[in-house]
Amino acid sequence: MTLVATLAAIVASLLSAAALYAASRHCRWPSWQRRGARGNAIGAVLALAALALWIAQLGVGAGLCAMLGTWMGGLMLFPYLAWRTAPDGNGGSN
Repeated sequence: MTLVATLAAIVASLLSAAALYAASRHCRWPSWQRRGARGNAIGAVLALAALALWIAQLGVGAGLCAMLGTWMGGLMLFPYLAWRTAPDGNGGSN
């Protein structure tokens, strides 16, 4: 059960980061830009859910650190992946 809850916390953190990236004006994936209108609200709800899952698994201090680490890793990962995979005509070079 612990593994499932930990994986759920990781997935919720990364989905929150993805939703926030889709809502950003810097999103380089056109399909995500069209669907990102409610990304800030969805990202905030998923971030709170991820925080609750991490705290339930590790306690308050370690849960907060684990959530922020996973979340910030995702927030750095998505722009990098978009930079590497976005079409050339979408604001930059590969």
